[in-house]
Amino acid sequence: MVVQRKMTKKFLEDAFAGESMAHMKYLIFAEEAEKEGFKNIAKLFKAIAYAEFVHAKNHLKALGKVGKTEENLQAGIDGETYEVEEMYPVFKNAAEFQNEQEAVRSTNFALEAEKIHAELYKKAKEAVKDGKDIEIKKVYICPVCGYTAIDEAPDKCPICGAPKDMFVVFE
Repeated sequence: MVVQRKMTKKFLEDAFAGESMAHMKYLIFAEEAEKEGFKNIAKLFKAIAYAEFVHAKNHLKALGKVGKTEENLQAGIDGETYEVEEMYPVFKNAAEFQNEQEAVRSTNFALEAEKIHAELYKKAKEAVKDGKDIEIKKVYICPVCGYTAIDEAPDKCPICGAPKDMFVVFE
């Protein structure tokens, strides 16, 4: 019985990973279809991406990995910290060693942005511990590197140099 539960857990984890990747891949494909003028194909990609999101959400819940906000923030902190301290430094070093400049660029962008994300989650968790929400008017995300700014975007992205007017705003 224990072996069966371990297999079920592994299958759900693999399914979550696959559905999560499909969700993101289809959103990226939708963006490309829109750029090429295929509005309805973009719509189809977005709709099916949402279905993949639903599948991933169901799998994550079945795994028991969706908790209260404070627990979810800690999971976010843990994930971002792992990416900053272990995953992206190794990936970036490998890309540098293999002289894969596009991979160096993308891993460096992610590494630098993830540092900010971990800190934002830590601040949010402290607020939740005090029974409060965080004070945010707007969140600005650089569409090139993922740099994240609260309440005001910089004139130029400090990671990649993208101009302020490119930032995506979450209100």
